[in-house]
Amino acid sequence: MRKGKNRLIVLLSLGTGVALGTGWYVRQDPLPERYQTASIKRGPLTRSVTATGTVNPVTTVQVGSDVSGPIKELFVDFNSPVKQGQRVAQIDPRPFLVKVQQAEAGLSTTRAEVDKDQADLTFKQQVRTRLRALRERKLVAQQEVDAAERDYAQAQAQLQLDRARVAQNAAALEEARVNLGYTEITSPVDGVVVSRNVNVGQTVAASFQTPVLFLIAQDLTKMQVNTNISESDIGGLCPGQPASFTVDAYPGQVFPGTVAQVRNAPLTVQNVVTYDVLIAVDNSELELKPGMTATVTITTDQRDNVLRIPLRALRFRPELGAEAVRDTPAESATVWVVEPDGQLQRVAVQTGIQTEQYAEVVAGDLREGDQLAVAVRHGAQPSAKLQPFFSLAGPRGRAK
Repeated sequence: MRKGKNRLIVLLSLGTGVALGTGWYVRQDPLPERYQTASIKRGPLTRSVTATGTVNPVTTVQVGSDVSGPIKELFVDFNSPVKQGQRVAQIDPRPFLVKVQQAEAGLSTTRAEVDKDQADLTFKQQVRTRLRALRERKLVAQQEVDAAERDYAQAQAQLQLDRARVAQNAAALEEARVNLGYTEITSPVDGVVVSRNVNVGQTVAASFQTPVLFLIAQDLTKMQVNTNISESDIGGLCPGQPASFTVDAYPGQVFPGTVAQVRNAPLTVQNVVTYDVLIAVDNSELELKPGMTATVTITTDQRDNVLRIPLRALRFRPELGAEAVRDTPAESATVWVVEPDGQLQRVAVQTGIQTEQYAEVVAGDLREGDQLAVAVRHGAQPSAKLQPFFSLAGPRGRAK
């Protein structure tokens, strides 16, 4: 009997030990964090438009030649300052001097013919007067009086014709003198020569098109950036908006500017419509050179210390599956707030200005510090492992 009790005690002890030692169950880890989140913060927002452009003088004058001929002399060169009316070049004037002399001779000839015609008219007028008197006394035939009248009229017409020739030759002389004056090429404005396209001895031909000999920038202390803005960004631009730009010549240096003009003329290249926008720039230090390539940023709107959310949160759409979601009426713009218990809450928002990364929150049940879901974590799957059925902390759960 005693042996049976001992055997029973041993069996019970072994059973308890087995139960304690091998009483494990399979459970799943707590669901790992499924979503990447971003915190809502306050800060400044600046909406801007970026484009490339070219630095140019505000006013550039092309100086050409209205007459043809070889360049006899140059009086300025690149970067030469010039004043209005100053000679910059001269074309050989000798052929034009000859034409002036010919026009003067022609004018003198026609003037002499006018004097001759005036004397002839006076004589024929006297003849007509005498014949009229003799005809009244019936001393001459009427035919002679008629002939005198005819000669007088012809003399008047010849005088008028030669007077017109005088005016014509005077105009020809004036034209020859003007062309002679064109041989001296002058600057039409005060400025700086930025380009010279001819050399001494080179022949310029102005028969079909006026050749450009010089480019003169009127004032290099006032420059402008010509840039093309796409039609998708042009709606927010207007004169007076602040702008800034950089050039490769001065790395890291930002030049300020202001939108001076938004031109309405469209420019279409390969079905892309752009508009020319001018940025006014102060170049009092003469650092900027004509033709530099500029990367321009135009500020179209700005907010300070606003509640902002990342654009990724606006684009996020959760794969809900079996997750619990607290319903909120859906709007065209929604974000998903990750609650402390891991659940998602849909929140309708109204946004203001947007940048490449953030959007302003104008209305919506959001607070600074809220965590917004922006992406689903890849590989966030539950894993299983053995856990003791009993522990000091009590049961932790069962496998699902």
